[in-house]
Amino acid sequence: MNIVLFGLNHRTAPVEIRERLSIPGEETGARLSQLLAAPEIDEAMILSTCNRVELLACANHIDGSIQAMKEVLQRGSGRAQAWPYDGYCYALVGEEAVAHLFRVASSLDSMVIGEPQILGQIKEAYRVALANRACGPVLNRLLHTAFRVAKRIRSETGIGKRAVSVSYAALELAKSIFGSLES
Repeated sequence: MNIVLFGLNHRTAPVEIRERLSIPGEETGARLSQLLAAPEIDEAMILSTCNRVELLACANHIDGSIQAMKEVLQRGSGRAQAWPYDGYCYALVGEEAVAHLFRVASSLDSMVIGEPQILGQIKEAYRVALANRACGPVLNRLLHTAFRVAKRIRSETGIGKRAVSVSYAALELAKSIFGSLES
């Protein structure tokens, strides 16, 4: 079995592409079913936020699972033609996929390093995958390990001690430029 992660994020794609490929919450169950219908995919989870869309799978065939993930993303993009998004997407396999998941869960791959929302979003994506019977023993173990890694990073480092949202970071920058913002 292979861990395969396919997606795009704030570093690889502009907001219009991320919006086009995003998966609304009410469609997640159906999209998980589509992923699991692919013979190459045994387990799956979908993480769709404002800054990223990532599909995580336990797969028995890497290339076939990536193609299935593209098809699931394209179904909601409004495009029936060829896949035009390769320049915006990444495919990670094995240790690279696991390391990426750990970085995301720990908010090391966030627009604002240390923001706490992403871990909650991953937990919700996992909950939805469980409710749709899309997770099995491999992804269950991987996600629980990611949660432990994220907790350990937050508790043993100072990662969450500074700005933890884009709006907070903007406010701090404005204060440093203008001084008091009272007026």
